[in-house]
Amino acid sequence: MILALDTCLFACSAAVVRDGAVLAARVEPMSRGHQERLAPLVAEVMGEAGVGFDQLDRIGVTVGPGSFTGLRVGLAFAKGLSAALAIPAVGVGSLEALAQPHKGRVFAVLDAKRGQVYLQAFADGAAVSAPDALPIETAAARVAELAPDVLVGTGAALLAEMRPSAQVVAADHADPAAIAALAAARAPIPPRPLYLRAPDAKLPGGKSLPE
Repeated sequence: MILALDTCLFACSAAVVRDGAVLAARVEPMSRGHQERLAPLVAEVMGEAGVGFDQLDRIGVTVGPGSFTGLRVGLAFAKGLSAALAIPAVGVGSLEALAQPHKGRVFAVLDAKRGQVYLQAFADGAAVSAPDALPIETAAARVAELAPDVLVGTGAALLAEMRPSAQVVAADHADPAAIAALAAARAPIPPRPLYLRAPDAKLPGGKSLPE
């Protein structure tokens, strides 16, 4: 039994999944306010699923790339619940979660602003590149070279002209069922945030936020 969480992108999402079957799921679009909404949302999803917290075996949570504030909200909640229930919390990359439902050659692409995208390539569900932050021109060259069948994510449209035949899926959040599937298939290593570039926000004195 897995509780899947995503607060990295433009939604606050949670799902309860048992042996691959989704018992309950909620996806609420939002660009901010994840911190206030996540705990009540999880309680609602657990109630809809008819599952007690003591029945959970694992928590899957997206770790980035994405909103620095959002991903830290999800991670803090997952770690706290993991400790309280004495069950593993497992990190899932937002790019791999976006790619997971799609077959063939898939590029997961997020608009990172400032002329960059976050990009990771997959083939039949397996990662063939590490997640990276790239200038749009460099990412476009990779698309032209590797000819993906699917471009998915908030940055997909930025690269679509380089591969007109590709399916373009402008997803702005990950499917929590995909997060659960990925979390179920990996070793329970404690999750850490995946930062592909330094955060824009600074502490007093100009220091970067800590991990």
